Amino acid sequence: MSRLFGTDGVRGLANGLLTAELAMNLAQAAAVVLGHDRSTSGTRPRAVVARDPRASGEFIAAAVEAGLSSSGIDVYDAGVLPTPAAAYLVADLDADFGVMISASHNPAPDNGIKFFARGGQKLPDDVENAIEEQMGKEPQRPVGSGVGRIQRFSDAEDRYIVHLLQTLPHRLDGLKVVLDCAHGAASGCSPQVFKDAGADVIVIGAEPDGHNINDGVGSTHLGPLKAAVLKHGADLGIAHDGDADRCLAVDHEGTEVDGDQIMAILAVALKASGKLIDDVLVATVMSNLGLKIALRQAGITIRETGVGDRYVLEEMRDGGYNLGGEQSGHVIFADYATTGDGVLTGLQIAAQVALTGRTLKQLATVMTKLPQVLINVKGVDRTRVASSNALAQAVVLAEAELGDNGRVLLRPSGTEPVVRVMVEAGDEATANSIAERLAQVVRTELALELVTD
Repeated sequence: MSRLFGTDGVRGLANGLLTAELAMNLAQAAAVVLGHDRSTSGTRPRAVVARDPRASGEFIAAAVEAGLSSSGIDVYDAGVLPTPAAAYLVADLDADFGVMISASHNPAPDNGIKFFARGGQKLPDDVENAIEEQMGKEPQRPVGSGVGRIQRFSDAEDRYIVHLLQTLPHRLDGLKVVLDCAHGAASGCSPQVFKDAGADVIVIGAEPDGHNINDGVGSTHLGPLKAAVLKHGADLGIAHDGDADRCLAVDHEGTEVDGDQIMAILAVALKASGKLIDDVLVATVMSNLGLKIALRQAGITIRETGVGDRYVLEEMRDGGYNLGGEQSGHVIFADYATTGDGVLTGLQIAAQVALTGRTLKQLATVMTKLPQVLINVKGVDRTRVASSNALAQAVVLAEAELGDNGRVLLRPSGTEPVVRVMVEAGDEATANSIAERLAQVVRTELALELVTD
């Protein structure tokens, strides 16, 4: 049986892979693994449950809450809130764990279940494995006063908004900001917190109906945000994804500011204020080389990790660093959050515009993005990337040609017969040429052997 947990919880087609029965079984297993014994204080374990506005989230949340309460867990139902809000509330309530029901930037038919341990931390692999193992066992079934209770977490959104406002280094008075909430979990709280911070707010993509989440809006579809920024003459635009754990931005001219540029702006600002721990930013190997060059010039070191915010988080925890993230817009402020928080990131970017008096376009010039070309080579033997001498020689030649002005990265897919070829260079023509050349070597050298009878 394949592992149920993926890189970010359990995710799949709602009522396909992700059924009510599976959701209840997962919750019952998590109750055993994560529900720490509070018997010494005479209270039951507690869990926070939140979801994004997908229609399927309603029945999945009901199943999760039934599984938890029937296993002796008191449930605090926070309703529709961003993923980072759920993580924050676990810590703020001193709950034993939390559950977020969301498929992030995926389309509405999908959904997912992810867990947070005490303190709002993501689960390590061994704990996820323990939950999967527990699913094959009989759940705990308390009776009488041992059964958990379910109650509405009535001030959940207010607690989260107050927390976000307390992180601001500067109010946003005088700024006109367009927010695209992706018809998702931030549709209520993001506009409210920006208004409370003093911004003049124009909102798009904030009318969730259960089926329109991420549909042509949000961080994966920046066209509507760019148009709205230009139409309203806004200072900047902020785009969230469905569960608001990421943020991309648009400057006043409608130009995208991606996660690398956001991290560069914030890293330099934190260093200038003496708040960037060890002058280190944690980023993945997919971050643009321009980020590393810019931060080196600013006296900031980049610690690189594998692709995925969980690896960024692990490196940040291990090294005690307080800023990290991904090019996709997952930015983690360890001083204020235990996971990527798109609303928090948007506030911090807007605050830098207000604090410095510079436009977002001017702030983004702190780094120059090198042209980056990514080719997904399909139908190849991904397991032979490291053992192919011909491919290794082709990479050495490409790196010699690029020198210090570019780089090459080959990444085999973890699940498909695909090898990703990424090349950065000083100009797009060179990046394209070298990427195509390496992709052809991958096709030739790693071709799958045809099996015939």
